[in-house]
This record gives sequence, structure tokens and C-alpha cells, in this order.
Amino acid sequence: MDADVTDSAGPPSDPDRPAEDKPQDRSRDRSREESGRPEDDAPQEESPAAPETDEAAAETGEGDSTEGGPAESDSKAGSETGPKAAAGADGVQTWADRPKDGIVSARRSHWLRWTALAASFLVLVAAGVGWWMYKKLDGNITTDTSAAAELKAYEKERPTPVVMDAQNILLIGSDSRAGDNRKYGRDDGGSQRSDTTILLHLAADRKSATAVSIPRDLMAEIPSCRTGDDKKTREQFTQFNTAFELGGTACTIRTVERMTGIRIDHHMVVDFNGFKDMVDAVNGVEICLKEPIDDKDAHLELPAGRQKLNGEQALGYVRARKSIGNGSDTERMERQQQFLGALVNKMQSNGVLLNPTRLYPVLDAATKSLTTDPGLDSLRDLYDLVRGMRDVPTEQVQFLTVPRQPYRNNPNRDELVEPDAGDLFKQLREDKPVAVVPADELEEAERDKESGQDGKPDDAGSESPTPTPTYSGSSAADDLCKQ
Repeated sequence: MDADVTDSAGPPSDPDRPAEDKPQDRSRDRSREESGRPEDDAPQEESPAAPETDEAAAETGEGDSTEGGPAESDSKAGSETGPKAAAGADGVQTWADRPKDGIVSARRSHWLRWTALAASFLVLVAAGVGWWMYKKLDGNITTDTSAAAELKAYEKERPTPVVMDAQNILLIGSDSRAGDNRKYGRDDGGSQRSDTTILLHLAADRKSATAVSIPRDLMAEIPSCRTGDDKKTREQFTQFNTAFELGGTACTIRTVERMTGIRIDHHMVVDFNGFKDMVDAVNGVEICLKEPIDDKDAHLELPAGRQKLNGEQALGYVRARKSIGNGSDTERMERQQQFLGALVNKMQSNGVLLNPTRLYPVLDAATKSLTTDPGLDSLRDLYDLVRGMRDVPTEQVQFLTVPRQPYRNNPNRDELVEPDAGDLFKQLREDKPVAVVPADELEEAERDKESGQDGKPDDAGSESPTPTPTYSGSSAADDLCKQ
């Protein structure tokens, strides 16, 4: 066993001979020599093996100097260290710094790749969300193909457009009590009624918009129309909203075109819930009430003064009739016009039409309860329409009602006042301007005109341009609380 231990432990050390350096000792010695610190516990005359001595000498410059002396030593040092050679006095980056720059460049490239990847991911996500939003809004819209087919069958009798770039859109507020609208009145089988009808004229230059209300009780010539069960009605002179009840949108459009001579380019039908949701989407609309309102039929109870209405309150406000004012449909239409003006003003003043994030809820609310003709049944078509209106000054967004008076045979119905109504339709048909003023101002101006006290000098000898027809109405710029 002793022999085995001796063999495994190696040969015995010779006391007369120094023990050979271990590899780690040699490394330590070399590092100390490179740092210029002598080994305190080792004899100076003893050194590692020749190759290592030569290498250390070359590194410290203390080797054989017969071949070139110090200059050659510097040269060897330069060739030995390679990257440590300086670029000289010209300020060029040293080789020793290049590995460090390489690391920085690699890190920078690494972060650039990740940044580009993240940006690409965000773009894809945004595009996906945008596409989803577009498809959702686009799918909300209901297309009225039956009205388009019915109108095509009567194309020969329809008016010819006079100004091609102008747009005439018929807005119809559905008074149906079916479905979610049942709580607003009796549901008699889901029959449709035209609670509100507005002819919206957009000027060709898109610098003005005129909305003309047509009373539902106005007596009008209604053509023969096709009913929902594919039967034909007879031509009749009756109240205007009968057209929508009998023959739907197509019959209403033909009745308006026969009455006005104006070609209807597009139509929209909006029900109660669509109107409510739009008001809620803009965070309510502010109005002013001279007197409090308590109308159980309209589900409305409001105090007097300035206040903001939410969607449900706004719907009750524009529908209320018996509990406000004199209870006439005329006053109700005026309230509707004023409220729509306040809604338009709210959308423009708060930048809704210019802000996609704020416009989306409005479009979502509108499209959910919107039925249009095929020419407006896509989000792109609606956006083009809204974009054309967003630059119209609020004072040029005007609201009025067709000139009318109580019907001679039934004071509970209305009839057109001529030639005023004909002049209004001619102005819109030819895309010429109209002006609106509050009713009291118009009445005062008419009294002054009749008495010859219009305040203008008598210059009958000189020709004056044709005055702009003026009607009783309001604009979106009017403050309801200052009236």
C-alpha cells in the first residue's frame, strides 16, 4: 500500500532543487511582472522556463536589445499588442476602442430591431382594430332596397336634378311603436308612422345647409303607392304622414318630390332609440326652458332654466306636444329644429366631427338605428357626407318650416301658403340662398313693410338686386337661453 501511495503522490521533492512552478503560479508571476511589481517571496535570479521568460521580456521591454534597442522594442510591442496601437495625432479612433464600439453597435442594432418589431406589431394591431371598427359600423346600417326598386319603377315622373353637386336628403323620424319603441305608445301591429320629416339641402359649395320641416298634418297630394302587402293605393289629397304609413319611404319621397319639384338624392330613416343614443354619445345637449315641463305621455319632467338633457330626456322634449306652449304641432317642430341646431353646434364646437375617437360613438349610435338607400348604406358614404358638412359655419346651418297656415276646411290640418312656399322650393331647387330670422323679427319686418316704414330711402328709380327670401326659423348658432 505504501508503494501505491507514493506513486500516486508523485516523486519526492528534492531539497536541493526548487520545486517547479505550478501553472497557477506561473500565471500569477506573469501578471505581477506585467504590472511592474516584483515577486517578494521568489529569488530574482530564478525565472520560469525560457519561452515564458522571453515572452515576459518582450512584454516588459527588458529582453535582448542588441537588435534595435528601445525603438525596436517599441516596434515589437506595437506588433505584439496589435489593437492597442494608437492611431497617432490625427485623432482617428484607436483599434483598442473598436471592440467596445462593436458591442455598442450590436446593442443598438438589437434595440432597433426590437423597436421596429414592436412598432410593426402596434401598426398591425391598430389596423386590425380599425378594420374591426369599420366593419362593425358598416354592418350596423340597414339598406332599404325596396324603396330604391319602387322609385326606379317611377323614374320617368321624378324631377330632374338642376344642380348636380348639391345634395337633397330626406330625413324621416320613424314613429313606430314596435320592438324597443313599444314603451312610447300603443303598438298596433308595428305600423310605421312619419313623426318628423325634414328635407335637408346641402349647397353645392358646402357652405350652407338648410333643413326644412314638413308638418305631418300638412294636406298634400299623395300619389298611388304600393303597400307592404303588394297592393296599390289610389291617389288622394290627405295629410302628409299618411304617405309613410301606406307606402313607406318610397311613397313619402314621391309625395315630397311632387310637392316641391326637388329631386331627392338620398334618404335616412331614424327611429327613437337612434336619436337617444346619438344625444348620449355627445354627452348630452344643453337647452333652456322658460317654464317647467311635466308630461307623463312623453315621460318627461324638467325644471325651468338652463340644463343638459340626456338621450331619454331629449326624446321626450322633442316629442312633447300637449304640455308645452299651445300644444300645437307647429311649436313642436320649432322645438325640434332648435334642438337639432343645438346638437349640431355641440358636435362642431367640441370637435366631434374632427376627432375619430369621439366621432366613433356618434357614428355607432347613428348607424345602429339607421336605414338608408343604397347610396348611403356604407360607412364611407356616410363619412363623405359628414366630412362635407363639418366645415359649414353654424350660422349657415338653418332650420325652418315650410310656409303654411291652418287648412281652410279643417283648422286642425295645415296647408301651404303660396307663393311663399313655391319661392322657397325654387330657391332650394336652384341651389340659391335663403335667410331665416326669429318669428317675432319677421313679423315686425312685415308690419313695417306694410306700413311703408322699412327704414330705407325711397330709391325706386334705381334697380336693386333680388332680395334673398327670408323665412321664420333659426340657425345652429342661436343660443336657446338668450331667446
